[in-house]
Amino acid sequence: MEGEPKRIAMWSGPRNISTAMMRSFEARGDCAVTDEPFYAAYLSRTGLDHPMREEVIASQPRDPEAVAAALLGPVPAGKPLWYQKHMTLHMLESFRLGWMAHVTNAFLIREPKAVLASYAAKRAHVTLADIGFVQQHELFDRAADQTGKPPPVVDAADILADPGPALEKLCQALGVAYTEAMLHWPAGRRATDGVWAPAWYHSVERSTGFEGPREPPAPLPRTAPAWRSPPAAATGSSNSQRRSAADRASSSRPTSPKSPGRAGPSSKPLPNSAGST
Repeated sequence: MEGEPKRIAMWSGPRNISTAMMRSFEARGDCAVTDEPFYAAYLSRTGLDHPMREEVIASQPRDPEAVAAALLGPVPAGKPLWYQKHMTLHMLESFRLGWMAHVTNAFLIREPKAVLASYAAKRAHVTLADIGFVQQHELFDRAADQTGKPPPVVDAADILADPGPALEKLCQALGVAYTEAMLHWPAGRRATDGVWAPAWYHSVERSTGFEGPREPPAPLPRTAPAWRSPPAAATGSSNSQRRSAADRASSSRPTSPKSPGRAGPSSKPLPNSAGST
């Protein structure tokens, strides 16, 4: 890879093999990785109470403009490829998104019921904004408008079912070479992991590759108050605006099997692997 480095912004919600995907790209050897760089800015702006909140805020810039500038600056270690793992829920409406035009945007999706079940196992109260589905749809539309074509989309289920072919298709859509080094990595924590790793990364720290398909999640409890959207002060928008966006998302989801970068399902699992993080 010559010339300008390739910056990949991978957008997902939580509990969506996002950290395992970061491990996969880091295992290439030619790729720098960054873990949720807007997390401190998000917590600082919203005041939300997340696990290890104070440690997160102390570990990163709290100014989203400074974060965006760093993501377009020098690549760590001078690598030709930079994988930036982003949580869609961190992108509040007050955060400017012009920097997205200067990176290659891609989207990691997972079946919503599985996301909710996994997230609810970590936190007692979950809101729509916590999961980031609406924000992911809005960011997808923005990326598509910027380039005039749909950005790559990959389903976590396809990665887990048959990692090699799915990753190869994703790399082709991203314009980077695929390597089998992306299939395996050493177990353990990384210096590149966010400081919140002790609260969230237990599964991925034990992993050495992608796991096979999991059992369907257990039925979710019908506790309607737990799914209320947060107040406008916490999200940067009104609840009516968020409901309108949610309506648009449900009628036009960016998850078509024909989307670029979407890998086809298969049935070849790999053992000793990462699942939800």
